Amino acid sequence: MAHSSTRPLAAPAPAVRDVVELLKPITWFPPMWAFMCGVVSSGVPIVDRWPFLIAGIALTGPLVCGTSQAVNDWFDRHVDAINQPDRPIPSGRIAGRWGLWIACIGTLLSLAVAAATGPWVLGATGIGLVLAWAYSAPPLRLKVNAVWGPGAVALSYEGLTWFTGAAVMAGALPDGRVLAVLLLYSLGAHGIMTLNDFKAVEGDLATGVRSLPAMLGVDRAARIACAVMLAPQLAVIALLIAWGLMLSAAIVAALTLAQIGFMRVLLRDPRGKTPWYNGTGISAYVFGMLAAALGLGGVI
Repeated sequence: MAHSSTRPLAAPAPAVRDVVELLKPITWFPPMWAFMCGVVSSGVPIVDRWPFLIAGIALTGPLVCGTSQAVNDWFDRHVDAINQPDRPIPSGRIAGRWGLWIACIGTLLSLAVAAATGPWVLGATGIGLVLAWAYSAPPLRLKVNAVWGPGAVALSYEGLTWFTGAAVMAGALPDGRVLAVLLLYSLGAHGIMTLNDFKAVEGDLATGVRSLPAMLGVDRAARIACAVMLAPQLAVIALLIAWGLMLSAAIVAALTLAQIGFMRVLLRDPRGKTPWYNGTGISAYVFGMLAAALGLGGVI
């Protein structure tokens, strides 16, 4: 008598379009922008550094950032089933353990490219990947903490990618002024990450994620986020003035003043106005990063 096998069938390989959606290309822009700020801030001509520049763009965008999105979606699949059930993993379009395998492959590939680019880039990439896994994966799962979670993302997306850009160009540890500015902009980006948590308050409350909006409410979290974004930029302006980079300081100051106006609108309706602020206030923030980088690099 024939017996049918009870061994479960392996999940089919996902479609390319679903893998691309998992890696969230729209999220690659912030780290790639910070990387270019690092390139500019180094003051090193790009003429002879094109291979390293291309490798750095690939690292900060599709490789490390894309990997971090895959890691996050795998370990957040139960939260996404509440907040975003149409995402590739909770919808079943990426079935079985394919989400985890994609995250692991991205991690190994990122380290391989970073190792070929240089030791400082490998170090920054390694830290970024550790933070990506620590942010989403147990036992640390930093994202459940309102301070460490956004801080890990801000450091990865802004600071480490800026560092990578400067290190790629210089082939060495970046200048101390560059390190000071990238750390300040990383601190300010903590507020940006807090704004991003507004869209997931219900899922966070249901699954025990202690984001600032979940703990304090959206209104109070928005005020804290604005203060966290503003304070480091004021410090950057002061440093640029102290270093004699007056044009750069003036541009950053003008963009910061614009943000204050945008923040007043945001605070009237934080949840409703956050998408609008992302296109106005956050744009002013990142252009301020570029202005500071141009000053450090001797361009302005």
